[in-house]
Amino acid sequence: MKPEGKTVKRRIFDIIQIGHQEDFPSRAFDYFLVTVIILNILAMLLETFDELEAYQPLFSAIEIGTVLVFCIEYLLRIWTSEYLYPGVSKGKAILKFLRSYDGVIDLLTILPFLYFSGFIAFRLLRVVRIFHLFRINPQYDSFNVIKAVLYEKRNQLASSVFIILILMIASSLFMYSAEHEVQPGNFKNALSGIWWSMSTLLTVGYGDIYPVTVIGQTMAIIIAFLGVGAVAIPTGIISAGFVEQYSRMQSSTPSLAEGLKTVTIDIDSAWIGKSVAEVEENFQIDIVLIRRDGKTVVPKSGYLVQKGDEVAYLHVSKL
Repeated sequence: MKPEGKTVKRRIFDIIQIGHQEDFPSRAFDYFLVTVIILNILAMLLETFDELEAYQPLFSAIEIGTVLVFCIEYLLRIWTSEYLYPGVSKGKAILKFLRSYDGVIDLLTILPFLYFSGFIAFRLLRVVRIFHLFRINPQYDSFNVIKAVLYEKRNQLASSVFIILILMIASSLFMYSAEHEVQPGNFKNALSGIWWSMSTLLTVGYGDIYPVTVIGQTMAIIIAFLGVGAVAIPTGIISAGFVEQYSRMQSSTPSLAEGLKTVTIDIDSAWIGKSVAEVEENFQIDIVLIRRDGKTVVPKSGYLVQKGDEVAYLHVSKL
């Protein structure tokens, strides 16, 4: 049933936004979209099998139908983006959506099918459709914790990647100095050993290029040991980040955290049915966590608040 006082555009926004579990049309749309995403990816995978060539018309029909759904959803999200970003003008809201993760993935999913299927670079963009799977459950901590950890540890991860790049260049130069005279075909210049150093430092070890001199083999042993440590650096950073993030979310209730206040949304609350962005804009608060059905949610701006939610927020200036 359509809630009173809501326009058609607002109602469409509520339906296409994930997170309104008590609204049957919204929940049905979520399940429908998940089904469409899975069908699209299955068709993309199965059409590569020569044994299933007889079913190519079916796979093509599924691809056309599912991409059409993606196009309609994309246009609807652009049309209703003003509700997703209520604090800015309509034009800026559209621009913010187009630059968001969902907007970019949607566009890269549609473009190769519409026009650029003849170019290899754009055909490769069809693989981007797999990232639609992240939208099956994008609101709860399973995905948001990953994003939060990578964002929080971005400086440390960038430093570790920089260290690995330096080691790759240095090891390539070392191997060129040791192996160029006996293997001029494999080590033509100082950067021709990058492939070897990558496979060695990252412990892949393809073995298509390898040192034959004693000095080269000795350095290869040292570089292989360095590679184990180099790979362990970003792994340790991410692991520590996961531990910190989950401890932060689960070790205490939001009400015990410094500076956080909590409120349980009842049937009379003005927040019901509004997105996180709207609540933050209208009530001048910063929503940090939402607990729903025993799960801790790190909400996005489009996440819809509903009855029974326990909302943890900061910096209240008015209620």
